[in-house]
Order: sequence, then structure tokens, then C-alpha cells
Amino acid sequence: MRILLAEDERKVAEHVRAGLTAEGYAVDVAGDGDEALWLAESNTYDALLLDIGMPHKDGITVVRLLRRKNILAPVIFLTARDDIEDKVRGLDAGADDYLTKPFSIVELLARLRAVLRRQRPSAATVIKVGDLELDLVSHEARRNGAQIELTPREFSLLEFLISNSPKPVSKTAIVEHVWDQHFDSETNVVNVYIKMLRRKIDPPGSEPLIHTVRGVGFALREGQP
Repeated sequence: MRILLAEDERKVAEHVRAGLTAEGYAVDVAGDGDEALWLAESNTYDALLLDIGMPHKDGITVVRLLRRKNILAPVIFLTARDDIEDKVRGLDAGADDYLTKPFSIVELLARLRAVLRRQRPSAATVIKVGDLELDLVSHEARRNGAQIELTPREFSLLEFLISNSPKPVSKTAIVEHVWDQHFDSETNVVNVYIKMLRRKIDPPGSEPLIHTVRGVGFALREGQP
């Protein structure tokens, strides 16, 4: 999943970004409200983590502007303010949750999983294609009941493929949702990760699920491409 983190304190931003990246999230970082607004309008994010006290535009203003444009990605405010009025203002502006600094990455990850789950029907926390299933809460993958060991990035890629199944997705779409804005699009890393996934998801003797769609990209589905 792709996350926008807007935080003007560099050390805090790097700490949070590192924690999210370690869990397999693709993270874009903005240093002020104007940049956060521009990124959120230009890209599709699964969730936004916004500091309230940012330069140029504060987090509450950013959320209000985004909601007016019908950009409805869930928002968690990260802030040093612990005032009830600030919390109410933030929630009324359209935020989904509120985390007061200092906070632990473990708590942030739990809050993030919670707001993302609320975006999906409860039945969709486990998604399946054929005998392959992906648990979005426990971050576990199984095929024919056997658990598949995946790295966080492999899991993110598989989640994107299975969420779009049976439709094919382009390399550009994969890059935009699985990697962050600093990704070098000239590399062949997508092909490398697809190859690694195939080794784990489509072992010899099983029906192939990951297909190359010529001129388009890749699709995860039962049957022929």
C-alpha cells in the first residue's frame, strides 16, 4: 500500500518512513502543507499521515481542501498537540484518527491497519484467487493451505496484483503503488520481483497464476493469459 507522510521535522519523518517501509509500505514524504496537498492531488494513496503544525498549510487545512475535491483516503493526524478542541477540529475536517507525539511505530502501524480495515468490508480482509489466499491483517499468504514466506515488498506486490485480479496491471501502476516517489523507473526491479514471486506462488506442478500480458503488464488470475 502507498502512504503519504507529511511531516516537517526531518528526524521524525525519517523515523516514521523507515518504520513504514520496513513493513512493506511505499512511502512518499512531504515537508510542508503545500507539498502534501500537491502530492495527494497528483497520486492515489491508501492513507495519509499528516502533521497538523506544518508550514504554509496546516494539516487541518490540507484535509479540508482534499475532502472538498472528493479525495477520501483515510487520514491520521500526527501532532504534538493534545488539546481536545484541536482533536475535534481535526476529526470534523475529515480525519479518521489522531495520534499524539511522541508515539511508537508499533502504535502507528496498529492505527494505520485499523483505518485501512475500515475502508474494506470485513470479508475482504482475506482475498483469494483460486487456491491462493492473502490475509491483509496477518500479512500471510497461502496456496493450497501451505504458507508462503514473502518479504514485505513481495507481499505488497502480491496484494496489488490480487486486489486487481483478474485485470492486468501495468509496470507503471505497480511502481506507483508498491514503490515510492524516489523509485528509478529505468531499472528492471519490477521484472525481478515478479520473477521472485513466480518462484514462490507458482511452483512446479501447480497451475500458474501470475501471467505476463504482452503490451500491458502482469495479471494474477486462474486460466490462460
